[in-house]
Amino acid sequence: MMDEVIRIENLSYAYPDGQPALSGIDLAVSRGESVALIGPNGAGKSTLLLHLNGILHTDGRVRVFGQPVGEENLKEVRRRIGLVFQNPDDQLFSATVFDDVAFGPINLGYSGEDVRRAVADALEMVGMSGYGTRSSHHLSLGEKKRSAIATILSMSPEVIVLDEPTSNLDPRGKWRLIQLLKKLPATRIIATHDLELVAELCGRVIVLDEPTSNLDPRGSGG
Repeated sequence: MMDEVIRIENLSYAYPDGQPALSGIDLAVSRGESVALIGPNGAGKSTLLLHLNGILHTDGRVRVFGQPVGEENLKEVRRRIGLVFQNPDDQLFSATVFDDVAFGPINLGYSGEDVRRAVADALEMVGMSGYGTRSSHHLSLGEKKRSAIATILSMSPEVIVLDEPTSNLDPRGKWRLIQLLKKLPATRIIATHDLELVAELCGRVIVLDEPTSNLDPRGSGG
C-alpha cells in the first residue's frame, strides 16, 4: 500500500460573511497518486486546496505526512507541498523570472550556489531555460503558467497542488502544459474543469458538488 501523504477529516470552512464553503470533508491521498478535484464553480475546490499548505487554517483537521498543518510547521509544509494558483500573476511578483523562481529556495536558506542550481533545474524542467532575465509580466500566459510551476519545482516538493492549470490557455498551450505535468515526479492534486486534462493525467477523480456534500476519500478510479 502506498504511503499516505494527505489526510483530511471532517473539514468545514465558512467565508467571513458566514457563507459555507466546505462541510464535513474527508479525503486521503497516497504518495504517487494523481488526483483530480472536479465540480462546479463555487463548490469549494479552491478553498479546499488552500487548506493543504496552511493558507487557510485547519484546526488540525488537515494532516500532511502525518503532521497537522499549523503555524509551527508552515515552512516545512510549504516546502513539501507546492501550490500553484490559477492566476500566475498571483505567484509572479518579482522583477525577473529568476527572482521569482529563486524566492522559495532563498527563504528556505539555500546557499547562493544551491539557489542558482535550483532555479536552473526548475526552469529546465518547464522548458524555460534562458528566461531567467526576462520580466515575468512580459511573458505569454502559457509562459507565465510554466514559470509559476517553476517557482514550486525549485523547492523540490513532494506534492504539487494545481488550481485550474489549463484555464484560458489556447489548445497548443494547454497540451504543452499537460505534457509538462505528466513528467513531474511528485504526487499531484489538480482542481480543474478540463476533463481532457483529467483523462490524460489523473487516476482518481473526486467530485465536490455543494458545501454540504462530503467527499468520498476513495473517490472513483479511471
